[in-house]
This record gives sequence, C-alpha cells and structure tokens, in this order.
Amino acid sequence: MTEVQDNNRQDNNVNNDLLEQEQKALNDQMQRRLEEREMLRKEGVRPYPFSFDVTAYSRQIKEQFDENSPQTVSVAGRIMAIRKMGKASFFNIQDSQGRIQIYIKRDEVGQEAYRVFKLLDIGDIVGVKGYSFRTKTGEISIHAQEFMLLSKSLRPIPIAKEKEVDGKKVTYDAFSDKELRYRQRYVDLIVNPEVRETFVKRSAIVSFMRTFLSSKGYLEVETPILQPIYGGAAARPFTTHHNALDMELYLRIANELYLKRLIVGGFDGVFEFAKDFRNEGIDRFHNPEFTQVELYVAYKDYLWMMELVEELLYRTNLEVNGRDSVTFLDHEISLKPPFRRMTIAESINEYCTCDITGKNEAELRNIAKDLGLELDPKISSGKIIDEIFGEFVEPKLIQPTFITDYPVEMSPLAKGHRSKEGTVERFELIVGGKELCNSFSELNDPVIQRQRLEEQAALRQRGDDEAMIVDEDFLRALEYGMPPCAGLGIGIDRLVMLLAGQDSIRDVIFFPHMKPE
Repeated sequence: MTEVQDNNRQDNNVNNDLLEQEQKALNDQMQRRLEEREMLRKEGVRPYPFSFDVTAYSRQIKEQFDENSPQTVSVAGRIMAIRKMGKASFFNIQDSQGRIQIYIKRDEVGQEAYRVFKLLDIGDIVGVKGYSFRTKTGEISIHAQEFMLLSKSLRPIPIAKEKEVDGKKVTYDAFSDKELRYRQRYVDLIVNPEVRETFVKRSAIVSFMRTFLSSKGYLEVETPILQPIYGGAAARPFTTHHNALDMELYLRIANELYLKRLIVGGFDGVFEFAKDFRNEGIDRFHNPEFTQVELYVAYKDYLWMMELVEELLYRTNLEVNGRDSVTFLDHEISLKPPFRRMTIAESINEYCTCDITGKNEAELRNIAKDLGLELDPKISSGKIIDEIFGEFVEPKLIQPTFITDYPVEMSPLAKGHRSKEGTVERFELIVGGKELCNSFSELNDPVIQRQRLEEQAALRQRGDDEAMIVDEDFLRALEYGMPPCAGLGIGIDRLVMLLAGQDSIRDVIFFPHMKPE
C-alpha cells in the first residue's frame, strides 16, 4: 500500500468515526425526547393537541407596543432559545413574523404547566397567552399567564452557536451546507428565516404579474400537463404511461401549442402560469421542473411584445423592490425602458468579430472551429449559431438586451421576418448573462407550419432528439385560421433570481431536484 493510499484510508476512517459519533449523539437526543414525550402523556398532557387561538404575532406586538397600555395577546411559535431557572425562566419563540421573548413564572402559570415547561426542548412548538411588557434590559417581551405545548419536537434542530476567539465572535455549527439546506428546506426555513423573504418576494412577483396581465384584459387559463404529443419548445420530455388508455403520454415541455389553439377559438389574449418539465441537465440556471408564464395576444406582433415586456418587468421590479434597478451577481442592472436591441447576427459580429449572415452549415462549422468550439457532428446550422451565441455572447449581455431576428431553423413556430430573408420575427431578452424571455410573431400559415415541422422531423432522423414532432391536431387548428398573434414566455424562476438577487435557481425553488441521498 502506498503512503497516499494509507493516508486516504486513515482519513476515511476518521470521517466514518465522526459520522458514527454524530449519529450516536443524535440517537441519544431523540431517545431522550421520546422519553419526555412519554412522560408528558403519562401526566395527562397531549403532546399534539388539535388547535390554539392565535391573536397576535411577534413583529406586530413589537411595532404596536405601548408602555402605558400593555397588550393582552395569544401567540404561538417554535422555541429557539431557552433559559430554564428555578421558579421563573425565559425562552424565545419564532413565529411567521420573527422572534419574541417569553417570561414564564411558576406562580403565574401554575405548578403543573411549569412542570410541563421544564420538560420542553429547543424546537418544541408552544402557545402562550399573556401581556406584553418591557424587561429591565429594554427587550419587548410577553409575560406568560397561560402556557400550552402544541407539538413535541422529536428531532433536534441545528442551532448556530457563537464563541469568542481573539476578541471576535465566531459562529459555528450553523446550518449552512447548501446541499443539506436544499434537501431539508423545512429545516432551512426554521434556522435561516431570512430565506423566507426570497419566497415571499416570489409570491409577490407572481401576484403582481397576474394582476398586470388581467388588467390588460387577458384571460388566465389552464391547459393540459399530460400531453399525447409534446411540443412548443426544443427539449427532451419526461414520458409516462396511461394504463386505462394504454398509451404513452408526456409531461409538457411548454404550453404554447394549446394556448394558440385558444387564440384560434376566438380569445383575444390568454396567459398561463405553467409548470413545465424538461428531461435535461441540472445546473445553476436549470431545474427539470420549472415555472414559466406564457402569453398570447391576437392581432399583435413581436415589436409590440417588446414594449409590453419592458413595461411588465419595470413595473414588477418597482412593485417588489421599490426601485428601477436590481443588484445581481455584483452588477447593478437597470430595468428602466427602453432596453437595448440588436439582431443575433449583430451580437455575434460585435462580440466574436465574425459574420454569420448567409453562411451555410459548413461555413458555420469553420467559424465555430476557429472560435475553439467543439461541436456534435449531428447538429444543424441553427444549433451551431445557438452554440456560438451561448458560449461567446450571452454571458456578456448583463444589461437587458433584446436579441432579435433569429435564423428560421432555430424557430420553427415563428413567423418569417417581413423584410429579412431567412430569419424570423423572434426575440430573446437576455439579462445578467442569461435568457429571461422568448417571444415570436407567431406563425399562422398552416402550410408553412407543416413544412417547418416536417423539417424538424427530418432533424430528428439525423439524431437531434430535441427537434419537434409533427402535431397534426395543432396543424388542423391552424387550418381553421389563427389571427396574427404575438406570443411570449417568461421564466419565472430566473426572473425571481434576478429580482431577489439569488445566484442559483435552487435558491428560488422550495424543493429543487437533487440526486438521491
């Protein structure tokens, strides 16, 4: 055995010993709490009663505190700190608004209730009735007059501790491991309550966007998640089987084709906040299950949609952040209209100093090779351009930028450009180096749409498993006639990342997908 192998084995043994010690300590604590639970039951105390009447919350009590007029309150929350003493004790509870200190005295709550209190631990959930007061140290607190256990915690929660080292406070044992926090979001929310603010902001973002779109007269709708044919985007689907019908179904990768069917049916504007599913990689900007809002408005085009997007993003940020800019990845990003506009060819020319206009597949491969890109030999011209843009241009677009006029092959559902041969009327909005929105002047010529989808089918034959499938029912809908239409998709998760200043999609999804433990 080499010295390195021996050292590695020793390290593994040390790690295993530490894990065993931690597990034993955890088991001992849980066993003690189980014993306390049984003691409570024997004394006639319900460790898990049915309800408790809450009349006030921590922040509200502090904000409305009046020295001359103490509030009578009924509060509930989780014990986060506790100092058990003789006939009187202090503990802190955490509710949905924050933390507040409780003063409990045996002579006030009674000997039986105080004995129950003595059996409690950090993590237990309790209800307290009493009145607000200020302690000698100046802390607004609650003087308990009644006390009730609401839920006995059997598993100890991780509590950060502080100690002084060389005159400085050092925090240790904090619940800070990112992967563990994502896996156990419930614990993360308990011990890192600031995390809640991101999700409160997410709710506010979605709520405002709903109100904004509804105020324009657009109808919020619901379309199928299980689809017999997936479409509306270039992505691999998740597949499932319906037993009763004995048929394969797919989790939707987009809801575009169903929403456009509704435009055919006579609605002037429809939108849907949709859960979509794409069977692809996981990284800082991608989760297999994600949320987007899609909007389709009859008689409009992509130029009109650009202005709507500018207004929507500006007003949403103003609503949730109270200003016209955001700080994201150390950049100050202005969301004040108008946003910069440039074609995809112009952007590649500016950032790569090469002209892709009119180039065939072989020429594009040579350009990519000169740029140092290694490409899959099966991908087509559109994918080559997409690879060049994604590698060399997109990460550099920090301020909001509309990238417009994509090659036809990259956008089979978009209408051909009114004046630029070989391109379509499409834009992507790039902010902070990532795509945030995608929009088309929607293709409504059923003959050309069939040709486009058949070309996609040919690409699938070449090995492109993200190419679209021919959807005969969608084509039939177009054959009945769809008016001119502008379509839009906005990634909600990425928008929340931007407006909440979070650098990972996992920080804006309560329960992101993870590898098995």
